[in-house]
Amino acid sequence: MKHDGVLMGKVDQQELAEFAKQADAWFAENTPGDPGFMLPLSFLEVGTDQQFEFLRDWQRKVYEAGYLGAAWPTDYGGGGLDQAFQDAATEAMRRHKGPIMLNAIGLNWAGPLLLDMGAEAEKSKHLKNILSAEDIWCQGFSEPDNGSDLGNAQLTAVRDGGDYVLNGSKIWTTLGNYAKYMILLARTNKDAPNKYAGLSFFLAPMTVAGVETHPIRKISGEYGFTQTFFTDARIPAGCLMGEEGQGWLIALRTLEYERGARGGQAGGYIMTPIDVASVVDLAKEMKRDGAPAIEDPLVRDKLVEFIIEGQALDLCDQRGRIAPLVQDRPMALPLSAKLMWSEFAQRLTAFAMSLTGAKGGYYVGEPNAVERGLWTRSYLNSFAATIGGGTSEIQRNIIAEHVLGLPKG
Repeated sequence: MKHDGVLMGKVDQQELAEFAKQADAWFAENTPGDPGFMLPLSFLEVGTDQQFEFLRDWQRKVYEAGYLGAAWPTDYGGGGLDQAFQDAATEAMRRHKGPIMLNAIGLNWAGPLLLDMGAEAEKSKHLKNILSAEDIWCQGFSEPDNGSDLGNAQLTAVRDGGDYVLNGSKIWTTLGNYAKYMILLARTNKDAPNKYAGLSFFLAPMTVAGVETHPIRKISGEYGFTQTFFTDARIPAGCLMGEEGQGWLIALRTLEYERGARGGQAGGYIMTPIDVASVVDLAKEMKRDGAPAIEDPLVRDKLVEFIIEGQALDLCDQRGRIAPLVQDRPMALPLSAKLMWSEFAQRLTAFAMSLTGAKGGYYVGEPNAVERGLWTRSYLNSFAATIGGGTSEIQRNIIAEHVLGLPKG
C-alpha cells in the first residue's frame, strides 16, 4: 500500500533517494546569496522589517517547493510524507547554508501542538498559514515577575459573554511585533485549589484592540524580543484551547516541543549553527606572535576538545532517535539536548572571540571587524539560548527531577 511516496510501514528508499536528490538540486539553485544586509543567525534576532520580509519570502518559497511541512498531513497543507523525507530536505537546506525559517514558534511549537492536541477546526484554520508564513506566531508564557516560574503566571483572562477579557503583560515575546497569533498561558481562576489548576491556554489573536507590543533592545544592539501588554483586550471565547483549567497540561506539552523532547516539527531550522569547522578556519586566519593561531599547541588542544564534544552531541542526537539505545532512560537525551547545545555554543563562540584578539572589540558595521563582526555578534547572542526556553539552571533541575528522579530542593 502506497501513500504520497511512502510505503505504509516502511519508507520507499528509492523514492526517498530521488526526493533527496531533487531537494539538493533545488537548494543549490534557489538558496539566496548575500542580500546586502545582515541576516539574523536565529529567530531571536529578527529586528528589522527588511530582515522580516526577506525571511518570510524565503520560508514561503521553501514551503511552496515542498521542502517544509513535508511530514505534516495533506489535509492541513503538508506533504503527507514520512519524516525521513523532511529530514532529507532539511539536510539539503543545511548543506547549502540556506537562511533560517522565520516562523519559529508556529513551525516548531504551536503547529506540532495543534496536530497533537488541537480540535479539527483549529487545525484547519491555522496549520497551512503557519507553513506558508502567512500567519506569524509568538509565545506568551513568561511574565516580568514570573519568568521561569510559569505556573505562577498572573495575566488574567475573565469570561464575559462570548469573549475573554485579558489584562496583564508577557515578556520575551519573540516576533511579537510581527505576530498575528500568540500561544498564551493565562489565569482564568484565581480561586483554584492550586496555582496550576487556575491556568488556561489560548490561541490568542494579536490584532485586537488593547494589545500593544514594545520592542526590547538586546546586549547585541539588535531587537527581536518584545514585551506585550494586554489592557482590557477582548478575544473570542473560541480561542480557548481545550477546557478552562487545562492550561498547565497544554503548556507542559508545548515545552516538550520547545525543548526538543518531542518530535513533529515542520522542518528546516531556526538557528544557523556555528560549527567547529568554522572556528578551525578562523584559527588558520588569525595570528599569534606572527604565526597562524592554529599552530599554537594550546589552541590545537582546545580545538580538538571542541571537535570531540561537537561530534559527541551529534551522536547523542542520533542515538536519541533509536528507541532500543535509550530504553533505560528514554527522555534523558531529549531533555538534555537544549542544555548541552546552548552551553556548547556559548563556550565555542567565546573561544572564537579569544582567537580574534583585540579585533574582537569591533562590532557589526565596523571596517576592522573580523568576518563583519560575526563572532562578537554570535557570542553576545549565545546568551539568549541559555536563557530562552528555560535557563540552564532550570534545565538542570528538570534533568535532576525528571530523568534522575531526584527530589525537589
